[in-house]
Amino acid sequence: MSRIAFYPMPGNEARAKGIAQALSTRADVGLGACAVHHFPDGESLAQIQPPEPGAQAVLVCTLNQPDAKTVPLLMAAATLRDLGAASVGLVAPYLAYMRQDKRFLPGQAISARVYARWLSAHFDWLLTVDPHLHRIRALPQIYTLRSRVLRAAPRMAAWIAANVANPLIVGPDGESAQWAADVAGRAGAPMVVLEKTRLGDKDVRVTVPDLRRHAGRTPVLIDDIISSGRTLVAALERLREAATPPPVCVAVHGLFAGDALAAIREAGAARVACTDTVDHPVEAIDLTSDLAQGVLDMILPVAGHGAPPFPSIGQGAEP
Repeated sequence: MSRIAFYPMPGNEARAKGIAQALSTRADVGLGACAVHHFPDGESLAQIQPPEPGAQAVLVCTLNQPDAKTVPLLMAAATLRDLGAASVGLVAPYLAYMRQDKRFLPGQAISARVYARWLSAHFDWLLTVDPHLHRIRALPQIYTLRSRVLRAAPRMAAWIAANVANPLIVGPDGESAQWAADVAGRAGAPMVVLEKTRLGDKDVRVTVPDLRRHAGRTPVLIDDIISSGRTLVAALERLREAATPPPVCVAVHGLFAGDALAAIREAGAARVACTDTVDHPVEAIDLTSDLAQGVLDMILPVAGHGAPPFPSIGQGAEP
């Protein structure tokens, strides 16, 4: 198999190094330099260490705060191809622009489809973790490149089993039910889903069902993304009124916009944990080995070789 060259975009150096180290005994891997210069007028310039001839280039860039990251990322991908990379893949543990998956008001952009076209035009494949799929059921509906989705539920369930005694898995709204059900099944814990009404970006109402048959269990709120945190805050406030044990919050992607984390803790969260798809200040659930195996699975069809899998518990593929 040809060399796998990892290129971390700024801020992703530790993430890329961890994935490369996880693969170091199973593949010929290396780390390449990728720098981004910002001119005073707001333009950006990417500079890439040239890959070895025939190398499989992998850009590593988690896509929170995507507007500032996307232009340099696409420049880096195009430059790697110009410099002779055999293929150019993207590891984006958090995939942005999945929220706007339809035209809710006249004239609005369907940004999920627009963003998918941009990435599909510059990359051969995409590896990500639990994108926020709702009306779009699978990435191939909008992405024309090869894609693979890793599931965080096994790692989240393992973390809960190790850290929370007698858990009750709680989905804070209907959209979170798919993640909550997966985690609950793997953790062998009961589950309830709350009812949410959103009145604005930071105005949320939540209704809690009767929890008396789950008395004494610790609620574990499960969500895919913590952004403003208002859904979790509303849920935590209702759980506090129901006199449950102090709840735990576990999510896939911890974005924590603005005062989200402070508000969640003030509302009564005993602990907060998220996977390491983005950098955050709470307890981290490590997905490095899953990402490493995912990279190998995406590279092997290009290189034409096979290899035994990692002992990974978090992997799933898009059809």
